[in-house]
Amino acid sequence: MSTPQSVSPKSHEAYDVVVVGAGFAGMYMLYRLRGAGFSVRIYEQGGGVGGTWYWNRYPGARCDVESMQYSYSFSEELQQEWDWSERYAPQPEILRYANHVADRFNLRRDIRFNTRVERAVFNEAASLWSVTTSDGKTVEAKFVVLATGCLSNARKPDIKGLESFEGAVYHTGNWPHEPVDFTGLRVGVIGTGSSAIQSVPVIAEQARHLTVFQRTANFSIPARNAPLTEAERQGFRQNYPEIRRFAREVTRNGIYTEPPDRGALDDSENERRAKYEKRWEKGGLTFMYAYNDLALNKTANDTAADFVRGKIGEIVKDSETARLLQPNSYPIGTKRICVDTDYFAAFNRANVTLVDIKANPIEEILPEGLRTTAATYQFDALVLATGFDAMTGSVAKIEVGGRDGLTLNQKWAEGPKTYLGLMSAGFPNLFIITGPGSPSVLSNMIVSIEQHVDWITDCLTFMRAHGLAVAEAEKSAEEKWVAHVNEVAHTTLYPQANSWYMGANIPGKPRIFMPYIGGVGTYRQICNDVAAKGYEGFAMTAVERERAMATVS
Repeated sequence: MSTPQSVSPKSHEAYDVVVVGAGFAGMYMLYRLRGAGFSVRIYEQGGGVGGTWYWNRYPGARCDVESMQYSYSFSEELQQEWDWSERYAPQPEILRYANHVADRFNLRRDIRFNTRVERAVFNEAASLWSVTTSDGKTVEAKFVVLATGCLSNARKPDIKGLESFEGAVYHTGNWPHEPVDFTGLRVGVIGTGSSAIQSVPVIAEQARHLTVFQRTANFSIPARNAPLTEAERQGFRQNYPEIRRFAREVTRNGIYTEPPDRGALDDSENERRAKYEKRWEKGGLTFMYAYNDLALNKTANDTAADFVRGKIGEIVKDSETARLLQPNSYPIGTKRICVDTDYFAAFNRANVTLVDIKANPIEEILPEGLRTTAATYQFDALVLATGFDAMTGSVAKIEVGGRDGLTLNQKWAEGPKTYLGLMSAGFPNLFIITGPGSPSVLSNMIVSIEQHVDWITDCLTFMRAHGLAVAEAEKSAEEKWVAHVNEVAHTTLYPQANSWYMGANIPGKPRIFMPYIGGVGTYRQICNDVAAKGYEGFAMTAVERERAMATVS
């Protein structure tokens, strides 16, 4: 199983595993499988490694998890040698890190860049996948791993007249590789999610005038970003074993931080305010870890939401603009909380205007701007900060055919169904990394990626050692898991928000809570227990190697 099989001159190439995507998940999957003796080929539609960090190059793009934790843990040498420059790494630095990993571990030789996987169809008779790529080639694989990423399928809004705009149009999720200069231009930004919150302050410094079109206000916490000192880096490095263990096994979100020991209502109002002030001054996502019940108790959640709304009111000088920027329609944290540098302060600039398109929706994009129900706006460039078709969008772009001709898109038409977020019943030998039904986007993605990759590698090694050729999620196990994922979600406040966790940002997409909110540590133990019980919930069978090889020869 260690080398690609060239079946015959006119036949297809064959691999043990085809991996789709060369982001952080795909690269680590390749590293582990190659080390375990499997033949592997990655297909990547982009021109380089990095996944979401290859595509997301908009102004101000950076990670919202601290650099020292948003990094691989599988190589002690790697985590000791790489010097992160800032508390929150900017996109160019994260991409340099991804390229360093690809070079350090010689990964590129098994990656085909600028090659999109268009179809993957399971041949039931041969127990093999036929994978067709954008260059017209087809290869065979015993297993397919979808490492397509959760936030890599940019969502282009369906707005009348968009194609008629005569200026430059940019999407934050598919930004040009060359720098974009907005100096002296009138710029419109549609959307106020994470990418807009990061890019608006940077664009505002360049543009002659910036108009931000907001449908839903978002909670955002200051990043308090700063250069990392050597002492800070060494502090992490010396404690990495415990930091990594704690993130994997104890936390809910895969981020090492001091865990809360009480609920918000257990403290007095003055004590709460002092605690929130301390978290606000520290900055970052751990603001939501001031108390242990902010995701569970609406009254407790209101105390944090009121604090942040108060901060927005203190920062933004115009009272009406401040009111529009203060979220009131959902509990804080039930949409992915944002991390910013001077986002709210940007609206104090004379050259920045906020437009409420919930009250006055966009009617049409015009050649020189756009029209809402209340006014017409002119600009030279348009930025679409409209997010992604999250978690399922990148998978949906591939025609994946399983048993009895059923496609994955057909099966997931009423919402994605998986067992553990790793496999979907009816699609044998098809694995998904950080898919719906796993902690995924509710966690530090690197922690969840490493856990899934390690689990899949162990599973394939187990199958090889026991002469097993086909693994498939059992429908009953899948149904129980989907029910459990939603049951756990509804014990929290998360379903109260129309978020991309629910698919609410995509018109017509079924409303189903996609990630598993039970916590990274709990989920890891569940997966470990499943494996320890002989991969309970997965049907594994043997297929004669001779029959499989005869089919492709």
